[in-house]
Amino acid sequence: MVILRKRIAGLSSSTLERFVLRARRAVGLRNPVNVLVTSSSELRSFNQRFRGANKATDVLSFPAPAATRRQAKRVAGEVAISADIARDNAGRLGHSVADEVKILVLHGILHLAGFDHERDNGEMARKESRLRRQLKLEGGLIERTQARGRPPAAKRRTG
Repeated sequence: MVILRKRIAGLSSSTLERFVLRARRAVGLRNPVNVLVTSSSELRSFNQRFRGANKATDVLSFPAPAATRRQAKRVAGEVAISADIARDNAGRLGHSVADEVKILVLHGILHLAGFDHERDNGEMARKESRLRRQLKLEGGLIERTQARGRPPAAKRRTG
């Protein structure tokens, strides 16, 4: 399920749902993923509530509990994206906001599949780079944050 609380030029719920399905298949994630595209203030609220970080972020991943994921047709988890930060990043990087949202969705889905760029010695970055090319997307989130020399955006990880 995709919920667009903020409109994105060139991106409908059905278009993003199709992309989520392609990204899930490319990652090897069987279960469905829910995606919320919303405001920076809502992402800030989620980040504060679930991670204790009182700041906006571009993407948060919320994996479903392992027992839930094993049940047929249960969601793998949720991905929440800030449309505001996606818009800023797209403008700065010279690509569409729709593409930026897809880049963030892919990053979130990789986290739902168990990847963790903060602890995996580059495994997630390599996989994300390969999948971006396969899905015809611009530069990825991990590469950008490493190039700027700052730590990657906060992600919530659960067991």
